Amino acid sequence: MRRRYIAVLASAAALGACQRDIPTQAAADMQHATARGVTASTTGGGKAQLPPGFSELGFSFAANLMADGSATGEFRQHYVSGGGSVDFHGTVTCVSFDPVNDRAWIGGVVTRNSSTNPAVLKPIHEVGKDVWFRVVDNGEGQSLDDRTTVLGFEGAAGVTTSAEYCARQLWAAGNANTWAVTDGNIQVRP
Repeated sequence: MRRRYIAVLASAAALGACQRDIPTQAAADMQHATARGVTASTTGGGKAQLPPGFSELGFSFAANLMADGSATGEFRQHYVSGGGSVDFHGTVTCVSFDPVNDRAWIGGVVTRNSSTNPAVLKPIHEVGKDVWFRVVDNGEGQSLDDRTTVLGFEGAAGVTTSAEYCARQLWAAGNANTWAVTDGNIQVRP
């Protein structure tokens, strides 16, 4: 367990050096990981290539699954589209893992919406509303890039809550609707 704790801290330090957006509280949560009973975790930060018409997705996150089944952590995603900026911060409320495929589903609530794009200024995007995303860690030095999704909100893929999203572990065939990480890294430690 001590090695896992050291690896978590080393990953957080390395990501902090590369990606200054990693939430401060998430880093503090990771420092107390062993004492609080973290059983699995996922972290990441960097940029992912979105389709034409969008800027790169900037992202950072840290999510811990606790021994009692609860989750801790924070996340941020931001990018620009033709309609303006999309910029969300959130707190993690659930996380689930597929240890065979190194996938994680992270759910939470919006803590800040700094967006200017009218498409994400609706009631489902307000502070306190559920939000979620998923990631895959394809390993270091592998031919496949790590991948992430943009945030999903109430009603996306028929999902209503973050807890439902984490429990259902939806993953489209062929990694559909996930985006290749072009700068940075994702770590999934189930």
